[in-house]
Amino acid sequence: MATIQFWGAAQTVTGSKHLITTANQKQILLDCGLFQGKVDNREDRNRHFGFKPYDLDYVILSHAHIDHSGLLPRLIKEGFKGVIFATPATISLCEIMLLDSAFIQREDLKHVNKRRIRRGEIPIEALYDVDDVEQVIDLMVPVEYEETITIEKGIQLTFTDAGHLLGSASVHLDLTEKDNTKIKLTFSGDIGRFNDQILRTPQPFRPCDVLITESTYGNRLHPRGYDAEQEFLSVIKQTCIHQKGKLIIPAFSVDRTQDIVFMLNKFANKGLLSHIKVFVDSPLSVKATEVIKRHQECYNDEFLAYLKTDDDPFGFQNLTYVSDVEQSKKINDYKGPCIIISASGMAEAGRIKHHIANHLHQPENTVLLVGYCTPESLGGRLKAGEKEVRIFGEMFQVKCNVVSMDYFSAHADYEEILRYLDHLKPQKVKQVFLVHGDQPAQLHLKTLLEQQGFQHIAIPQVGEQFNL
Repeated sequence: MATIQFWGAAQTVTGSKHLITTANQKQILLDCGLFQGKVDNREDRNRHFGFKPYDLDYVILSHAHIDHSGLLPRLIKEGFKGVIFATPATISLCEIMLLDSAFIQREDLKHVNKRRIRRGEIPIEALYDVDDVEQVIDLMVPVEYEETITIEKGIQLTFTDAGHLLGSASVHLDLTEKDNTKIKLTFSGDIGRFNDQILRTPQPFRPCDVLITESTYGNRLHPRGYDAEQEFLSVIKQTCIHQKGKLIIPAFSVDRTQDIVFMLNKFANKGLLSHIKVFVDSPLSVKATEVIKRHQECYNDEFLAYLKTDDDPFGFQNLTYVSDVEQSKKINDYKGPCIIISASGMAEAGRIKHHIANHLHQPENTVLLVGYCTPESLGGRLKAGEKEVRIFGEMFQVKCNVVSMDYFSAHADYEEILRYLDHLKPQKVKQVFLVHGDQPAQLHLKTLLEQQGFQHIAIPQVGEQFNL
């Protein structure tokens, strides 16, 4: 009998890892994500999988976000030699995002190990390096959306577009048991929005017996019925035109930054940005934008139509992409109103911390938060209205404006999750597993699913195993 065991994203929103063992003892890992943020025993859980990587036969990757892909190089380092299946766009993003992850680890450990050596402690080794990342890419096999492939006898795989990130997919497996009965299993991956500016909406999929679904916003609703473009434009006008200040936007390098730039592009084409300079200050954003331009198979119809009128939706006259460190430092010396977009989205790492530190003290400036921030992150503390925050070990007074816009979130809320699942007949689904969510969100979504008629809904703990 086939089994599934949950080694990540179990009652938390990070570290996605779900291990399937088929009736023929083939091992398939769904995602291999890094644990991020404040997670119990994070370092230990990122170094020890709970299973033997060299026993795995296949990895199936839903998308390139680091909490879903970020431990693939570690898996290689620990002996995995199988095949990794992903969509072509996911592979393209992994090439840049995993290299960036390796670089960040190396730079962070330089500072950590200096302190450890001073204390007489043993230096920490990075989880992986560039060589491990290159081996991951060598093992990746592309599978197009809606293409059904036979991985081996008794195991078939199909991807459908999940609409969450360029290349993101829901995973559909057909597993044949020893008595020739079939298990139809669906793993949602992360479910996207139904109103994305660039990407297609989450696509319908075939019926399933076993459903594994994310639950990140299982108890939250995104704003409805308001004009996000008008709200964004109002913030720009108030800050950059009326107050002649700088608008600082922490944004994740992949997807979120491109969403914002596309909206700014539309403003520029309508002559609404005046002469306001816009800086995208993130090497990864620059690379990600080039990847996104190459994968038009992920675009929605409206965005494809827009391309007929503007062949560069991520570029306009006053926009500058910045990769060089010295050029990044010079942005802080720029005189006059401007918009600065930089990673990370929670303002926890990267160049954005420098930009925020340099501009918090001026009341004419604005920090615009465009996505979810954990409460302990710098973005979360600013969002909560704290008047003094610690950055780089120093305390800074918050005298600028802090504005929050939830429109840009890439995760489906609970109504959108239910919409994604509404073509299923609940009585036909024998098992439901809720992953990638905190317990309050999961419990709320569980209640909603039960009201829809779904039964046998489990919220797995780390390491918990179930028969399929």
